[in-house]
Amino acid sequence: MAGIVERLVPDELWELFQRVVPEAPSRPQGGGRRRHGDREVLAAIVFVATSGCTWQQLPTSSFGPSGATAHRRFTEWTKARVWAKLHRLVLDELGSRGELDWSRCAIDSVNMRALKKGTWQVRILSTGASTTRRST
Repeated sequence: MAGIVERLVPDELWELFQRVVPEAPSRPQGGGRRRHGDREVLAAIVFVATSGCTWQQLPTSSFGPSGATAHRRFTEWTKARVWAKLHRLVLDELGSRGELDWSRCAIDSVNMRALKKGTWQVRILSTGASTTRRST
C-alpha cells in the first residue's frame, strides 16, 4: 500500500498539499472509525482522476480508504478550495525555479469564467452578404 501512495503522491507534492489542506474536524462524540490519513486519501483521489475508474471501483486494498470515503473527502476539500490553492502553490513553486513555460499556457472556462448568452458585441468578419453585428 505504501509504495503506490508514495508513487501517486510524491514527498514534494505531499509537502505542498499539507500547506493547503484544512485540519480534520474534531469528533466531540468520540468513537467511530479511525479517520484515514490525508495522504492515502489524496492518492486514492489521484488514482480515480488518472485511471478513469469510478469511486466504487477504487481498489480499497491498495489505498485503505473506500471509494465512498475518498469521494466524501474530495467533496470536503473541493468546498474548502483545496484544489485551487494547491494549483496556485504548484505554479508558484515551479515559477520560482524557472520551470514554467508560459508560451504553452492556455486559459479555458475552468480558469476563467465564461459569460452566458454572450453579452459582448464584437465585429465578426463577413463570410457572406450580411455585415450585421453578431454577439458571441
